[in-house]
Amino acid sequence: MINEQIRDREVRVISEQGEQLGIMSSRDALKLARDAELDLVKISPNAKPPVCKIIDYGKFRYEQARKEKEARRKQHIVEIKELRLSPNIDTNDLNTKTNNARKFLEKGDKVKITLRFRGREMAHVSASRHILDDFAENLKDIAIIEKPAKLEGRSMSIVLAKNPNMK
Repeated sequence: MINEQIRDREVRVISEQGEQLGIMSSRDALKLARDAELDLVKISPNAKPPVCKIIDYGKFRYEQARKEKEARRKQHIVEIKELRLSPNIDTNDLNTKTNNARKFLEKGDKVKITLRFRGREMAHVSASRHILDDFAENLKDIAIIEKPAKLEGRSMSIVLAKNPNMK
């Protein structure tokens, strides 16, 4: 809220240099802001009494937008990367997929490993579970199992996340 929108009886006023001017009526604070050709902006509405600052409102909004943009730039969105395997995967192919998963985990993403079964492979689901277990075992130095292996329809999947104890 700015200027006339501030309806509180008393407010704590801070000057544009950052020094406290004390507690005064909102009318007096608005008069001080007008004399300095600036705006009276309510900074902390929940405080007792509310805190208002005498500043240029346009500049204040610009600074807030810049801070929000900077905060958004610094935050990292965790994605779930999916790797698909088949029950008859060769060891070299498995090592390549493991290396890819390691790269994803080091970037901070989660990895979902899906083992897809086709046709008669569905008869050997329990025998193929070791592939997912070996995959997780190979990455146990940097990853933890967030969601254990589970059969869903024609695929079995496991979700790995970066170990929070690692750097």
